[in-house]
Amino acid sequence: MRLTNSDLAVLATSGIRRFNALANSYPGCVKLTLGEPEFDTPEPVRSAVSKSLAEGQTHCPPNNGKLDLREALSAYMGEQGLSYAAKDIVVTCGATEALSSTLAALIDPGDEVVVPVPAFGLYETIVRSVHGRVCFLDTAPSGFAICEEDLRAAVGKSTKAIVVTSPNNPTGCVYDSESLNAVAKVASETGIYVICDDVYNRLCYLDGYERLAVSHPELREQLVVVDSFSKPWAMTGWRIGWLAAAPALREQIEKMHQYLISSIPAFVQDAAVVALGLDPVEMRETYRRRRDYVCERLHAMGLPLTRPEGAFYAFPDVQGLGMDSQELCERLVREAGVACVPGECFGSAGYLRLSYCVSDDDLKLGLDRLEGFVSKLLP
Repeated sequence: MRLTNSDLAVLATSGIRRFNALANSYPGCVKLTLGEPEFDTPEPVRSAVSKSLAEGQTHCPPNNGKLDLREALSAYMGEQGLSYAAKDIVVTCGATEALSSTLAALIDPGDEVVVPVPAFGLYETIVRSVHGRVCFLDTAPSGFAICEEDLRAAVGKSTKAIVVTSPNNPTGCVYDSESLNAVAKVASETGIYVICDDVYNRLCYLDGYERLAVSHPELREQLVVVDSFSKPWAMTGWRIGWLAAAPALREQIEKMHQYLISSIPAFVQDAAVVALGLDPVEMRETYRRRRDYVCERLHAMGLPLTRPEGAFYAFPDVQGLGMDSQELCERLVREAGVACVPGECFGSAGYLRLSYCVSDDDLKLGLDRLEGFVSKLLP
């Protein structure tokens, strides 16, 4: 029998899914594993689907997205300081497909992509599945910031791109001006592409939040902005996102997109237009409040933590607990009834990720169980 994709074959299945599945096998286990908002999709968005279906919007729309949605996205991004015409926006099957299309369009076999870690494991999976190589840039020693000296050392002749995620998954940290300037300076000098995975940008708690694509317009020709409806409007199951890029770059990515999917359902796109007009302030403030609660609880447990400034994750340091985070997370499920995700799944051993996009009651119960387990391990 002939072998399958050799690069894909050596990759492990998603650690997030694996630990969520383990938790499902233990009834009553509190799952702090997934990055899925517990909020319902706003009612106006759901009603828009009913209206669209009643109007017969069930046929395939244009592959790159309905014009009214792309025009709405252009206006929405313009309000955020990003200038992209409707023709340079591609509506995608979530941010996952946007990233897949982008990286597949950019990478030749052997090309390298710099991924600052800790990071969402999807980036490595996509890069390696198209026979690229990943260069991990460890940001933990610099407090989860991007150091220019370290970035320069990571970029070589084979480097094709860097992925920047801010707010970050799994840390919740936001890159400051110094980090963004480091990326911009190195990218400008070397010509590498910059992929901004901005899916958490509406869930940032920091005043004066700075997006790389806004603060560094000089990178426009080599930059791709990826965004999604999943997080800020609780539309994870709707599978709709978008990307924006300068014409020459967008044309190549759009070519890949055309072969990956036919189109996003028309009625979903109609609902997305409605979502753009809704401010997710309630969700953002809920997560801000929970962030404060989680930080307080973890501090009381004696677990070091860099304070998250966005998204809905905490990434405490568990190196002082006498075991690796993989074993720790397995024991937490089996012995304490709470599920988290080990830092190894994000390229950073010695940490664990817990999500606070669950109900207040589940969050308290999960943290109570975590505290009970940790208290037995610390002096």
